[in-house]
Amino acid sequence: MHPAAEHSPLGKSSEYIATYTPSLLFPIPRTAKWAELGLTAETLPYKGVDFWNCFELSWLLPSGKPVVAIGEFSIPADSPNIIESKSFKLYLNSLNQTPFADTASLESTLVKDLSAAAGKPVGVRIRRLKDVEAEGVVALPGVCIDDLDISVSNYEQPRPELLRCDESRIVEESVHSHLLKSNCPVTRQPDWGSVAVEYRGAALDHASLLEYIVSFRQHSDFHEQCVERIFLDLQRLLKPEKLTVYARYVRRGGLDINPYRSTEEVQLPNDRLVRQ
Repeated sequence: MHPAAEHSPLGKSSEYIATYTPSLLFPIPRTAKWAELGLTAETLPYKGVDFWNCFELSWLLPSGKPVVAIGEFSIPADSPNIIESKSFKLYLNSLNQTPFADTASLESTLVKDLSAAAGKPVGVRIRRLKDVEAEGVVALPGVCIDDLDISVSNYEQPRPELLRCDESRIVEESVHSHLLKSNCPVTRQPDWGSVAVEYRGAALDHASLLEYIVSFRQHSDFHEQCVERIFLDLQRLLKPEKLTVYARYVRRGGLDINPYRSTEEVQLPNDRLVRQ
């Protein structure tokens, strides 16, 4: 378990407060998990963002009439802190009976509070349901590797030694899998997701990648660290000219978490998959 998470509301009985309470937000420093991966804030080999989408965002107009919307929050991958997910949900629920003059007032409040918790500016978009509905859902790019015939016997921890590549061939491709699963390091609840890999480098053996992804199945870690581990293991193997790894996780409690890590400064999409 992350040492700071022991003091978070995760896995504990919590009172749901329905009026604005920013103190509910619980930041967890990234440094401990970075150190586990051999990284520091100064040596991060990637750029990126964590997209959080809230499907249970509601507040009151000055008249007392409620509003519902979808919130999109983008937290920089190099921010000093992640925001513990249950505390994030409790904070968002504290808006339910809180009046705001208009949507812009709510948005500025969210930016202020979330940026203070993350330690870096957080992007906020409050979106109308009909706009998100019109966008629909998308498919991940490239080849899905889930139908490959593999044998698996180890699910307890990620096994980078399974990964193989052909160094004599340099390719540029996108592959993805919907078989990513890990567990919350505090509650042990399952986290279900889809993962995409886009790279230019030594040709990655697709079956070995699938075996590696499945090896996360009983591993306990936060979403962000799972993606960072996959990125680092592939970077060591492929020595790529460019590499992007991202995961789209299934929501829990109205929030989904979608970490992106890339060697490139790219415009990252926040498109919903069919399970989201």
